[in-house]
Amino acid sequence: MRDQRLLIWSIILLSTGLLGEMKINPFGGDFRFSLGIMAFFFGLLWFSVPVLATGISVGAFVVVFRIALGLLLYDIPIPLGFAQHMPVFFYYVTFAAIIFLLKLKANVEYHVKVAIYGALADMASNGVELLVRIASGTPSNMSYQEYLLIILVGLLRSFFAVGLCNMLAIRQVRAQAEQRRLELERLMMINSDLFEEAFYLRKSMSHIEEITRESYRLYQSLKQRLYANAAQALQIAKHVHELKKDSERILSGLFKIIHQERMLSKRIQIAELCAMVVRANTNYGLLLGKQIHLHSSCNMNLSTTEIYPLLSVLNNIASNAVEAIPQEGRIDLQVDLHDGLLLFSIIDDGPGISADDLELIFHPGYTTKFDAEGNSSTGIGLSHATDIVQLFKGDIDVTSTPGHTCFQIRIPVEHLT
Repeated sequence: MRDQRLLIWSIILLSTGLLGEMKINPFGGDFRFSLGIMAFFFGLLWFSVPVLATGISVGAFVVVFRIALGLLLYDIPIPLGFAQHMPVFFYYVTFAAIIFLLKLKANVEYHVKVAIYGALADMASNGVELLVRIASGTPSNMSYQEYLLIILVGLLRSFFAVGLCNMLAIRQVRAQAEQRRLELERLMMINSDLFEEAFYLRKSMSHIEEITRESYRLYQSLKQRLYANAAQALQIAKHVHELKKDSERILSGLFKIIHQERMLSKRIQIAELCAMVVRANTNYGLLLGKQIHLHSSCNMNLSTTEIYPLLSVLNNIASNAVEAIPQEGRIDLQVDLHDGLLLFSIIDDGPGISADDLELIFHPGYTTKFDAEGNSSTGIGLSHATDIVQLFKGDIDVTSTPGHTCFQIRIPVEHLT
């Protein structure tokens, strides 16, 4: 932290000293207008530095810098150089004192106010420098127009420094907003996966409940017939019931996470949701070492609250298409509105699905995907997608030929919006 502060302090000193040599001498003497004050003012606004201490150190550094520069380049003796540049010290100290007294660093969000006060500080500091030069023996023969020039230059330098500061601040805010958008997208994708798993778990719990009942009936039947292993059937029923309770606790936790995230984004434009699917699967294709060109088309101003179910369905089908395409291909996600139905079409130019597989791909457990060790995937993705679509009173179908596969999802608008 200390090294960082030292670096910032050095940057302000050096930039002020160097830019101070980009100058004009409007009155023919040692008094100058330079860009150094803009670097100094910008440094005070942008960095967290002590104003008065920085002003004193910058003023002293600029004086020493200019004396050394005059000695090295023009053989100006140190006493003469000191007499020429010593008033500049009072310029920077005065400027810093005014900025400190006006508390500009606590009001940087008021841009025009800061710029005007900065200009006033510049003018006052120029006035102090001129008074010091006059007290040092420099004759004063300034005209009315030259005083106006000091005012104009003060305004220009101050507004330039504040404008530059605001431009960088806006750029920083946009970068942070983009980072936050990407992070929210990532969380929404994770939540869509959680929704899918929660949906599957909730569906499985009904089967667990049925198994519990059947186990207990088996126990009662065996007990009535005085079978010795009747207690074992009861024990199985108890274990299955415990499994159901654990599943309920897991399901409750999953939906708590999903609902917390849903509070952050209650509605989302369907066009933006489709764009999220495109971005996510473009990155997925790159992860797999493929060049997949994904495009979305949604020319309607509709939004939905059912973010995670819809994300889960669209992302599942799109990711399947990414995996099916060998190395390079195209996937189009189109959304249309027809007779009160939202029609989602996901079209890819992959190898296609065989006629035999088309009859089975929506069945739970069916899969054509295997990993490098020959292990099959779960085969529940499209089954999940079908169940979720049916939950919204919709339907899903697919047509496929080599080079053209089209999944179509139809959902009533009222169930999504």
